[in-house]
Amino acid sequence: MFGEKSARGDAREGMTLISEDAFFHGSLVVKGSLRVEGVFEGDISDAVDVEVGAKGRVVGNVAAETIVVAGEVVGDIVASRSLEILASGRVTGDIRVPKLKIDDGAFFDGSCAMGGADDKPRRRRARAEAEASGDGAYEKSAQ
Repeated sequence: MFGEKSARGDAREGMTLISEDAFFHGSLVVKGSLRVEGVFEGDISDAVDVEVGAKGRVVGNVAAETIVVAGEVVGDIVASRSLEILASGRVTGDIRVPKLKIDDGAFFDGSCAMGGADDKPRRRRARAEAEASGDGAYEKSAQ
């Protein structure tokens, strides 16, 4: 992803950059691509591509189509297409993504939900109904 062209055209068109010496605090809605080389505290949403560089650090939730982490993300990640955690990357938080790649040496601490958008609510609803009825059917079917 770093430097690659995607099927949607040049991902660098409209690229927002938070440079290595920059510190950003707040929420950011990005309609294009974002590269974080500095420190970002807050939530990132609506982005097409988010790249967290090797020296980049994000403390907050990230929502984008495609996300690549070479630095550190502390917060939840939702990617509608894919998430890649490179060997130097660190992710602490829950992730929801249909396609996940974690390189050898990368760090991930959290839970992961994979599949389409319809899958997770259905599982939650089945579990909640089973727990409410107290019959243990969810636990039996999950084993």
